[in-house]
This record gives sequence, structure tokens and C-alpha cells, in this order.
Amino acid sequence: MPEEAKAGETWAVRRTRWLNRLHARRAARTPPPDSFDSVSEPRMIGSVALGRQLLAGDFLFAGHFVEAPDTAIWDIEAPGPGFESARQGFGWLDDLAALGDARARRAAQDWTWGWIARHGTGRAEGWTPELAGRRLVRWLQHAPFLLRGQTATRRREFLASLAGQTAFVSKRWSAAPSGRPRIEALCGLILSALSQAGTAARMDPALRGLAKECGRQIDAGGALRSRNPEELLDVFTLLSWTSQALEDAGRPPPGALTQALERSAPVLRALRHADGGLARFHGGGRGAEGRLDLALSAWGRRTAPSEGPAMGYARLAAGRTSVIMDAAPPPGGPDGHASTLAFELSSGRRPLIVNCGSGATFGETWRRAGRSTQSHSTLGLDGVWSSRLAAGSAGDELRHRPGEVRLQRGGTAGEQKIVAGHDGYIATHGLTHVRTLVLSRDGRTLTGEDTLGALSEADRALLERRLGETGTGGVPFSVRFHLHPSVEARIEGETLTLELPSGEVWVFEQTGADGISLVPSVYLERGRLKPRATRQIVLPGRIGGSAAQIGWTLAKAHGTPAGIRDLAGGAEADLSWE
Repeated sequence: MPEEAKAGETWAVRRTRWLNRLHARRAARTPPPDSFDSVSEPRMIGSVALGRQLLAGDFLFAGHFVEAPDTAIWDIEAPGPGFESARQGFGWLDDLAALGDARARRAAQDWTWGWIARHGTGRAEGWTPELAGRRLVRWLQHAPFLLRGQTATRRREFLASLAGQTAFVSKRWSAAPSGRPRIEALCGLILSALSQAGTAARMDPALRGLAKECGRQIDAGGALRSRNPEELLDVFTLLSWTSQALEDAGRPPPGALTQALERSAPVLRALRHADGGLARFHGGGRGAEGRLDLALSAWGRRTAPSEGPAMGYARLAAGRTSVIMDAAPPPGGPDGHASTLAFELSSGRRPLIVNCGSGATFGETWRRAGRSTQSHSTLGLDGVWSSRLAAGSAGDELRHRPGEVRLQRGGTAGEQKIVAGHDGYIATHGLTHVRTLVLSRDGRTLTGEDTLGALSEADRALLERRLGETGTGGVPFSVRFHLHPSVEARIEGETLTLELPSGEVWVFEQTGADGISLVPSVYLERGRLKPRATRQIVLPGRIGGSAAQIGWTLAKAHGTPAGIRDLAGGAEADLSWE
């Protein structure tokens, strides 16, 4: 019978865990395959810096830091479930392989065979279909790295464990949560089955399952429901690798798989900044440096960026400048951010205007803070989010979201123009936010205008009630522009000068605000021990009538050359954890 339920755990969760363990123990007895072939070219990118930190005994997984020099990874007591899932998924193997020297290989081999000895029987942690699928992908990708110099006995142990995990996922993939976890399980299963003789029987059900999941998760426009750009990259990478492996094996990929790739590639190109990183929205990060370009080039088909809204984002690009704005309601559920009409801007290889990002790896307080409107480069009413958390004990879902977000594109004489608006403040204050962005044809000037207004009689009546309640001369609001930590900012009167590490200089000016200020902010990114300090530009204002407007301009300083030879490391090259 299943073990005692944990506090607050449902019967369905308890039963799933019990079935996972039952099938894991059975699968652990699977004999090794008669033959094993490496799959196609690896698609995952690791970090040399993180590989060195692992060898030094510094383990940072899911926001938990453990300092344990001269300690095997499995001898560390996990400080939290996220830490355990991260080490069980073997993402750290990418970093050791990226380092690639003899010491890194030795650690990778010792820790992999340590897992086989401690967890390979199916009686310990790590046996869920999504974790097993993720682990299979890493083992297959780095098999030559792991097996080099190994004895016949150890090779047999590795292949037997690979076969056992493949058998387990073939039985349990449907128990993985729908979305990326199930896609990870199915892609790991298919890639592993292609590498082993005698596993053809597992292939057809897995291919049908993957085709169904592709159709369910990636819509006709190439978008994921989560609207998380980095998650779309993860899914695209897995699907393109699986598709190539099937073609190399002489098996045509399912039509739904090919369609998912064809639809999502233009979306990823549209969400790619000029510096090669992804726009950071709804829990997603920039992605490992070079990973997006590798994924798109490895797929081998040239596609232009989406011309219309890509997964709900609008893009402006000219010269060396890219601007990406969130122009759709946030996704429901616990991962959406109140970021409607926020934008990011990159110039050449350098990000300039950013959003704070996801604080999920720094604890619940930072996770909630990162989801707020004030953590994004947009307008927000002071103390109010454009989308609000659900009331109740959980309070984790953005249920009170804008009912309508409108987007219109235009421009003349080579300029690119976006006008977008949302009604997220109508329910609380009767106010609509409209943002206009205009990028010059050479990409050297971005002009913006943020307007708050009550558009109907009912809206004006509600606003009047709110104005009567404030008693302070109007409803306060602020327009915020969060700066990347690498940007040096100086304020001189009503003008801000922003200098990038490349030497490029931008000037920020405004009209209509009650002043301009530089105040502290944070840049939240995975792979660090704590948030990075940075600053934000704040333009405060008050709406005391039916409308208020703030205009602003961000332009390259006169004399800044059109092209700057930027040979330094990328903006994310500093991988120190502090």
C-alpha cells in the first residue's frame, strides 16, 4: 500500500508517487541493451565558470547555496526540494562538460556512477518521468564524455541504468504534468530509444504522445500558454533535437512535431534581442549565451521573425537597437507577471532597459516582488498592480488581469510605431493605460508617451470617487525604467546620461512628470546567490483630472558612432555569484 501521505497532499499525488516508485523498482532490473549508438549533435550549453565553481565545492541549485569542498554531490543534504530536483536532473553535467578538462570529467564520471549506485535501484529520489527524461537527455548528450576511459564493467552499469530509466519513462510519461515536463519525458524517451537496440516497441506510443502534446501546448501562432520566452526555447531545443535524431535514424518525425518547430522558430527570432538574449518576461531569463542562436541554426531552416505579435509581444528593431514589449494579458496561474506594456531595450551586444526578472530562485518574497508591475519597465499606479493576485490563502494566481489589450502598429518615413493600451486599472480606478513607442529608422532614438485616462462616463465616475478618497491632489503613479547592472547612470538636472560598457552613450529626457530620479533596483537572474544591485529611472506623476500624460525620449548622444567595436565579453559574462 502507499506510504503515509505528507501534510496537505492529495490522494492523487500520493498515488502518483507510489506508482512511480513501483515502476522504478521494476525498471531498475532492465538488462543493458545489446548495442548503443550516440544520438545526433548535442544541443545543451553549459558554463565554464559554473563548472569551475562545482569543482571548488560551491553548489548553487534553485536558489540554495551549499559550500561543500571535496564532497560528492550525492553526499550533500538537500536544503530544499528545488535543490534536489536540480541535481537529479543533471543540468550540472552541462557545466562540467563545458569545462571539459580531466578533473571535470573525473567529477562527472564519479557523480554519475555515484547516482547509479545510490539511486539506480529505483528506491531513492529522482524517479519521476520528467526528471528521468531530463536526466536521459543529459546522459545521452554527454555519453562520449562520460564513457571515455571507462572499464567494460562501468560501461555495462551505465547502459543498464540508461535502459532502466528508458523503461521507466515508457511506462510513466503520461503521469508527467502536461507542458514542458511531459515534453521533457517524451523527448528523453525517444532519444534514448533511438540509441538502444531492442527498444522499437516503445517508440510509436511515445511519438503519438509527443505529437499530441505539441498540438496541445504550441498554438497555431507558435506560442506557449505560459508566454515564457525561455520555456519556449527549452521546448524548441528538445523538439528540434528529437526531430533531427528521428531523421538521422530514417524515421520521419510526426507532422505535429514539424509544425510546432515551423511555428515557434519565427516567434523565437522575434523574441531575440540585438544582443542575442531573450526578452525576460513571465518567469523567463535571457537563456545561456549562444543557446538561442545554436538552437535556431541547428534546426537548419532559415525563418524571418514574426511580423505580427509574437506570443503576445511586439517588436521594434532598427540599426543596432531592439525593443520588445509585452502587448497581451499575462497568463493565468502562479507564474504570470503583471507586466502588461512593459518593454526591454538592447543596443548592439548590450542590454540597456530591462525588467527585474523572476525572483523564484531567491525565495517566495523575491518571487512575488519580481511579479509586480513595479518590477517592470512600464507605468503603474503606486501600490497597485496592473494584474492582481487572487484573494484567498494561496493568493498566487493572477486572476484579475486586463480584459482587453489593444495593439496598433504604424509609422512613417521609416519610423516604427506601436500604440498599445490595457484596461487593467479600470476595475479599481476607472483608468486605461495607453503607451506609444516610436523607434527612429536608424535605431538611435526611442520616443515614448504614457497616458492614463478615464474614457467613459462610468470610468470617470469611478475615478472621481477615487480622487475624493485620496485627498492628496490626485492618484499617484510612476513610469519606471529598470537599468541593466552594467549601465552607468548619471543625472544632471532633468537629463540622465546612460553609458554602456561598450562606451556607447544614451541620453534620457522627459516631459510632464513631477521630476526625474534614479533609485535602487535589482536584477534577478538564476545562477546567482543573491539579486544584483542596479538602478531604475522613476518618473512620478499624479492624475487629478480625467487624464495625465508623460512623454520621454531615449536617444544616443550626439557623436556616438553608428557602430561600436564591442569586443569585451557579453553582458552576462560575469558569472560570479555575488
